[in-house]
Amino acid sequence: MSTGLKKTTPDGCENSLSPEIQQEKIDEVRRLIGPQSGKLALYCSDASISRYLRARNWNVKKAVKMLKATLKWRLEFKPEEIRWDDVAVEAETGKIYRSSYKDKYGRPVLVMRPRCQNSKSIKGQIKYLVYCMENAILNLPQDQEEMVWLIDFHGFNLSNISIKVTRETAHVLQEHYPERLGVAILYDAPKIFEPFWMVAKPFLEQKTANKVKFAYSDNPNTTKIMDELFDMELVESAFGGKDDADFGITKYAERMREDDKKIPSFWKTDGYPAATPPPPVIASPSVQNSNSEPDSDELSDVQAEKSSSRGEDDESLPVKNS
Repeated sequence: MSTGLKKTTPDGCENSLSPEIQQEKIDEVRRLIGPQSGKLALYCSDASISRYLRARNWNVKKAVKMLKATLKWRLEFKPEEIRWDDVAVEAETGKIYRSSYKDKYGRPVLVMRPRCQNSKSIKGQIKYLVYCMENAILNLPQDQEEMVWLIDFHGFNLSNISIKVTRETAHVLQEHYPERLGVAILYDAPKIFEPFWMVAKPFLEQKTANKVKFAYSDNPNTTKIMDELFDMELVESAFGGKDDADFGITKYAERMREDDKKIPSFWKTDGYPAATPPPPVIASPSVQNSNSEPDSDELSDVQAEKSSSRGEDDESLPVKNS
């Protein structure tokens, strides 16, 4: 598992804080979450902690709260233990799959097709979504930490979507995979999607919503967006590319089973400390100030926790592609 601290984003934007201040904040977060062991210690790399800090605008207190919630979730959900055969039924229609190509920044691409929804199990959909996220992370190059979503809206209708699934999806992605989305391109979304988007958008943090781009096959600007991001010779024809091949579950299953073999070494903890000792406290005014900031989003955090509570699968609602 990569532990390097990423200094820049794909668009070349550098973090506003100096590397020294960033490191001080990372060390402070590690001290406040306390010693971790095994896979959780491996998860709490500098790069990982940095993503939580960036997601909370470098506010240490809020980043600690967010990271602790993720550590609890990972301990219970065990995302690194999900394997292809656990989710294959959800995957067979190709509603979500990792493409064989990356974008020009080396980011893995997850293709999503809402029309291919084949399940009414919310738990099953979320489990498959988590598997896809973990698989994309498994295939990140050393210097990259983001991914791209391409969402194909051809054949879409309102029976493909559910507010409940959308809310749970947004919660899992934003709270437990912060700063992993580079851009999401919604391709040829129909007019009937617009009211749903207006309802769903409030579930997204503004930073996430800003990464969502609408593209249309009859709009010349779309060509520019896609050409800047991709080698269009490799992209599916549904997105204006040159690849006419259809999704094939048999071949894809083979790819995923091969990827599953890499997971143990990715999460290898041999020789790793039983528990990571917290670093010494650094008397930094910037860190102390960050800790003393009022937790202005306390109410929204509570609301998010309430909205994300998992109950029984709700089969009375139409289900959205996860």
